[in-house]
Formats: sequence, C-alpha cells, structure tokens
Amino acid sequence: MNTPDFPDSYELVFETTGEGSDTVLVRRTTMTGASGAPVYADGTGIVRAEINQGGEVRMLASGGHQAHVAPLEVHPHRS
Repeated sequence: MNTPDFPDSYELVFETTGEGSDTVLVRRTTMTGASGAPVYADGTGIVRAEINQGGEVRMLASGGHQAHVAPLEVHPHRS
C-alpha cells in the first residue's frame, strides 16, 4: 500500500488515572502494519500504533509484557 496520503504525525489522547488526559505525539515510520497502514511511533519507540485512513488505531507492543490501552481520541498533528 502506498502511504503518501497519510499524515506525518498524530496526537494520541489517553485517559489518565487522575483528572485530565495524556497526549502522546507519534510520527510515521517507514514500517507498515498487518493491514498495510503505516506504523507511527513516539520519540522513544515505546508507543507504537498502526493508524489507517479512517483514523482507526491498533496499538502495537514494542517489547514483552506490554498491554497498551486504546487512545480515547486520535487527531492528525498540525505542525
């Protein structure tokens, strides 16, 4: 799948245990996921997600024993 129509980055908004939310910026990598959509990662490489054109997110483990939760919101990042 050709991926030029995908945004270069997204903001993933996660629920926190306290009040408010936690926003993580992920940028497109050269990898693609099982569906052919691009894989995005944060600067550490720990938070990784496959995001399709419809904005559906599939969180990907970057190491053992991870149990990522799905973000509450996903927004293309405007730089």
